[in-house]
Amino acid sequence: MKAIILAAGYGRRLLPLTKSTPKCLVKIKGVPLLKIWLKELEKSKIKSVLINTHYLNKKIENFVKRNKFNLNIYLKHEKKLLGTAGTLIKNLDFFDKEEGLFLHSDNYCKEPITNLLNEHKNRPANAIITAMTFSTKDVSSCGIFKINKKKVVEKFYEKPKKDIYGNIANAAIYVLSKKFIMLAKRKFKNANNFSEDVIPKLNKKIYCYHTKKTFLDIGTLESYKKVK
Repeated sequence: MKAIILAAGYGRRLLPLTKSTPKCLVKIKGVPLLKIWLKELEKSKIKSVLINTHYLNKKIENFVKRNKFNLNIYLKHEKKLLGTAGTLIKNLDFFDKEEGLFLHSDNYCKEPITNLLNEHKNRPANAIITAMTFSTKDVSSCGIFKINKKKVVEKFYEKPKKDIYGNIANAAIYVLSKKFIMLAKRKFKNANNFSEDVIPKLNKKIYCYHTKKTFLDIGTLESYKKVK
């Protein structure tokens, strides 16, 4: 299996940390987030990874050159940001018609990815994506899934203002089936944002794996301080 990691963002909400450091290289307990992810993917027996870059891309390139991983790493520089869905759609061929992992580098997750991959194998027949979820205390900062007893998404609410749809949040870590990849080439070729342009159109086709381990979106100084 191959993986695509999103690492191109500016990280403006993390300023001044990201003034001279790309968000994906912000350190957690002394280790850059991107290194944590790449080491986790090694454990998951993923062989090839594509990382998109934009802001301070040379620093990410130098990081990859300085560190050795048991992975084939391909950096894809975007002169203009393509959006979370735009990057995925443009690089679907990277998966080479196989299933793939798709994730954001600015999340800190203690759940072994192998658990998510194993759960994907047991998904319902109609599910074409398996998404990791977590429980949040702040629904306004997350996408919220309404799921049924079979752990299949029935409705998606992007950053609701109030806690009226539950607190099962989208962790933005996905296993994409071959069926989804083929569908995305047709149906989502003009998509820009994965949460806004793709997920809402896949009700009853997304299976969820819920983590009870530490999960944080390292998008703000407040969340960063919880784990640094």
